[in-house]
Amino acid sequence: MALLEIRGVSKTFRTLKALDGVDIDVQAGTFHGLIGPNGSGKSTLLKAIAGAHFADSGTVVFDGHDITRATPYERARAGLSLKFQITAVLPELSVYDNVLLAMQSTESLPRLLLSLSRRALDAEVTGLLERFRLIDRADDLAGELSHGQQQWLEIAMALALRPKLLLLDEPTGGMSPEERHVTGKLLEPIKAHCALIIVEHDLHFIRDICDRLTVLDQGKVLDQGDVEAIQRSPKVQQVFTTRV
Repeated sequence: MALLEIRGVSKTFRTLKALDGVDIDVQAGTFHGLIGPNGSGKSTLLKAIAGAHFADSGTVVFDGHDITRATPYERARAGLSLKFQITAVLPELSVYDNVLLAMQSTESLPRLLLSLSRRALDAEVTGLLERFRLIDRADDLAGELSHGQQQWLEIAMALALRPKLLLLDEPTGGMSPEERHVTGKLLEPIKAHCALIIVEHDLHFIRDICDRLTVLDQGKVLDQGDVEAIQRSPKVQQVFTTRV
């Protein structure tokens, strides 16, 4: 059984059919890329998976449970974590406290009131900051980080929820080529415990880190398969030649 099973998912905004009968399987321990022209439905699909939008029809099954009508909070508790395209760090808090606050969101109220969780979670927070090359900035305000570092911080915050599946919407947007390369290297180790769905316009980046790709066009699945097969697909090549 796949970790995530999407069947016949459709979503319409007024007269715009953003998703039209989408079927996708995502396996545990894999990185799955969503690519396609602008307006093809990639970000809408991520939001339908995370619960930011409810699908008009179809089903979303995660880890064996139907979450089609589950709230975003319920999906997060089940193991889904979404990082939106626009960074949402808290600029007036330290880098350390941004990650701690994300991690504490799963803690019980008594532990928070007794300030027990900060001490108990210190090793995990520090580990995430080390993984994303932010440990030297732990005490700095998040708003003082570069754009690329803020993106890394938000990925660390998403992983602080200990998800089984991480959803990333254009995480390298605005990054330098070197920062994009580093981002790929920083994400690689999470595959051991967390699957990934990633929307990204940088085709070189997504090709290098993903195991499988799904190509969307006008809200429909145009093609899907391993990276090599998608790169050879004539219909995919045609869309990217004429509309990207």
